[in-house]
Amino acid sequence: SLSIIAILISTYMYVISGEKIDKEEMSWLVEIPIAHRGLDNGDVVENSMEAFQNAIDKGYAIELDVQFSKDKEIVVFHDDNLLRMTNDDRDVKDVDYEELKNLKLEGSDETIPTLKEVIELVDNQVPILVEIKDSEDAIKLAEKTYDIMEDYKGRYAIQSFNPFILEWFKNNASEVIRVQLSGTMTEGAENLKFYEKFVLKNLLLNFKSKPNAIAYELEGLNNLSVKLLKMRNYPIISWGIEDEADMKKAYESTDNIIFDNILP
Repeated sequence: SLSIIAILISTYMYVISGEKIDKEEMSWLVEIPIAHRGLDNGDVVENSMEAFQNAIDKGYAIELDVQFSKDKEIVVFHDDNLLRMTNDDRDVKDVDYEELKNLKLEGSDETIPTLKEVIELVDNQVPILVEIKDSEDAIKLAEKTYDIMEDYKGRYAIQSFNPFILEWFKNNASEVIRVQLSGTMTEGAENLKFYEKFVLKNLLLNFKSKPNAIAYELEGLNNLSVKLLKMRNYPIISWGIEDEADMKKAYESTDNIIFDNILP
């Protein structure tokens, strides 16, 4: 029966739907290309003050990653472990900020900045997309990130793979634009169980987080949930854009891009 099918479809639509907000308010999110970890093309190091200055100079929005140091300072750094970027084989969460700030990024003179330092530098010259990394104390990280961003006068949004981080913002700081991150869940999701990957990949916790926009991996854009949300005019941003072909494909099917290695 048709009525059962109708109930299933409407339940599915309810589960994946977000919360629409005024287009003006989030116009930058669909109009200004977003530099992944800053504009780190060439000899510039990702998530560094130089990469952020570079993005400002070119007028791109900035995507950056935040996480806690051992003493709960919010630092801008992508990996859990420091090895790839600093040759130090410890996790960020196990090192106090006083020590972190003296590590050099990829042998350059650049060091790991704090979120406070970055927003002082950016000062609303371009918008910022803050990715809150998932961790054991993810909700505490969400709270503390908001404490820092609350007085920031610039344009910004938060994004996370963890829907419960977005749910915290929905319940406690609903004025902040929320972007649900997702993708094929093939890389970086090794610790997740198969059903967790399924739920996240198909945006089945959107009813909790009620995102205002979706940032989805380019390779997975044929996902049914993403297609349905696009049809319903939710802003879709694609990530994993690394060359001209990616960019062309992304702009054909999504509203904006989070890019690396190119200059849109």
